[in-house]
Amino acid sequence: MEAMPTHDPIPRKGGPDHGRAEAAWKRYWTIMRWMGLLAIVAILLSLIYLKSAGRPVSIHMMIATAAGVGLTILCAAGLMGLLFVSNRSGHDDEADRGGRDDRR
Repeated sequence: MEAMPTHDPIPRKGGPDHGRAEAAWKRYWTIMRWMGLLAIVAILLSLIYLKSAGRPVSIHMMIATAAGVGLTILCAAGLMGLLFVSNRSGHDDEADRGGRDDRR
């Protein structure tokens, strides 16, 4: 006979720290704005490099280069930023507890 599943752990008293999470998200969006600017600069530099090669570059190659460079930078920045948000907002602390209430 299988054991009955256990219930979800009782959330800790006091709830999440919303101020800490809000500050983390604000910093995340600030960093993402800067990374958007960096992505635009990287796209422009890569297109200049393609043009300076001396061979004609089709519009399809320019679009593919812009999309590849831009989305790669934004995806990498977004995922790394979410790691920092998770750490700074306290979600990693909650996961580290494993559902245990250490204050007992």
